[in-house]
Amino acid sequence: MVKHVILWTLKEELTAEEKVKVKAGIKEGLEGLAGRIPGLVDIQVHTEGLESSNADLMLDSTFTDEAALKGYAVHPEHVAVANGKVRPYTAIRSCLDYVV
Repeated sequence: MVKHVILWTLKEELTAEEKVKVKAGIKEGLEGLAGRIPGLVDIQVHTEGLESSNADLMLDSTFTDEAALKGYAVHPEHVAVANGKVRPYTAIRSCLDYVV
């Protein structure tokens, strides 16, 4: 199994209300990929960090293996969510992939 974890910081120019909507859209879009991408075992987006957090949201996903993760990266449904709901609103992306 392979874990794929991403932390995002949203663009500063977004208002608090916009950030709430953007986070909900990212969560809905990415979690909606469950059962639709080969090798994707689990996918969760966390949008409500504690006050001590320095990121706005986190993707926590699990894949059967590294090949499945690579397939996810280019899968048309994932690319559509990334291009439509994530990339336009995020300023910083940090990623850690590792074997479980």
